[in-house]
Amino acid sequence: MSGSALFETFARAPLAFERGEGSWLIAENGERYLDFAGGIAVNSLGHGHPHLVQALTEQAGKLWHVSNLYEIPGQSRLGERLAANSFADRAFFTNSGAEALECAIKTARRYQYKNGHPERYRIITFEGAFHGRTLATIAAGGQAKYLEGFGPKVEGFDQIAFDDIDAAEKLIGPETAAILLEPVQGEGGIRPFPTASLKRLRELCDKHGLLLIFDEVQCGVGRTGKLFAYEWSGVSPDLMAIAKGIGGGFPMGACLATDEVASAMTAGVHGTTFGGNPLAMAVGNAVLDVVLEDGFLEEVSRKALLMKQGLAAIVDEYPDVIAEIRGTGLMLGLKCTMPNTKVNMALRDQKLLAVPAGENVIRLLPPLTTSDADIQEALERIRAGAASLSKAAANGG
Repeated sequence: MSGSALFETFARAPLAFERGEGSWLIAENGERYLDFAGGIAVNSLGHGHPHLVQALTEQAGKLWHVSNLYEIPGQSRLGERLAANSFADRAFFTNSGAEALECAIKTARRYQYKNGHPERYRIITFEGAFHGRTLATIAAGGQAKYLEGFGPKVEGFDQIAFDDIDAAEKLIGPETAAILLEPVQGEGGIRPFPTASLKRLRELCDKHGLLLIFDEVQCGVGRTGKLFAYEWSGVSPDLMAIAKGIGGGFPMGACLATDEVASAMTAGVHGTTFGGNPLAMAVGNAVLDVVLEDGFLEEVSRKALLMKQGLAAIVDEYPDVIAEIRGTGLMLGLKCTMPNTKVNMALRDQKLLAVPAGENVIRLLPPLTTSDADIQEALERIRAGAASLSKAAANGG
């Protein structure tokens, strides 16, 4: 395919895949690639998971779309299950992470408006954040490369340096409505916020009547070894956006909120045509069937440790290629010594797929169902890629 009829917004690798099996992707030419990119943390249960395939095909034979003019039983069920397993009481279903963030931003502003503070609409965010590609979410993320050329930046976002909680406190003013962050930055280079920082932010929000919003689009749904990353800190948000892993490859997201906060969103103030459609809800419920099984999340943590130990050995061996390992659970980052684009290409040459990120990091986001054998195979390929780069560098390449 020439790609001539497509927007040229993606710098695509010259690869096309025909099918997938678990942690593996099979290219059109029959070559097998070990997929530790996971569709950018989306394929939480790998490719072709039988329970997801069955849920989708069964639902496809019954009903695809009815709109939110009517009751959708799958929404009620998934909402109840997410609420039962998180801080939240209510959910609003979307088609993507950006839409889930838009809902969270609107809900925070609306909550302040409903509580007699229409002047409170500004949201404090952190450098390195990635919250989506809509006009509001690129303003929230604040990265110049995503803002350039799209006219005036959407008003209402104040950005500070990563993890600078003192700056956050100084920035709180009469117009501040909320503080928004990813508990573990993904695009920003696999950077977790320290527990002490999250606790301070929670205290600041409580003290000043602000809402704490977590973006767990990438780090949620089991990726870090708990259902949600915030659980490691014991700090609960008031609002949270999720997507990616909850659909296991089917496009869906959700904005989760406490009763008090969600009550600000009354009939007619927000909506979606496709969000929460029966197909998405069938898959989302199927993902939770698997992720909430006894012992599943413990297995994610065990496999993560196995992988981290293996990666640490490679860092010791090739410090000229990889400087350090970051992350938690199966959301890991290789901080590279040489350009991450070069390292990513070397991994692809070994038929291992990964994802570049900020701070010269390569993300490893395997399926949560990946096997010990897959992990060992990935480690061998990373070692081989690092060895080839190290040798080339030693030879002046």
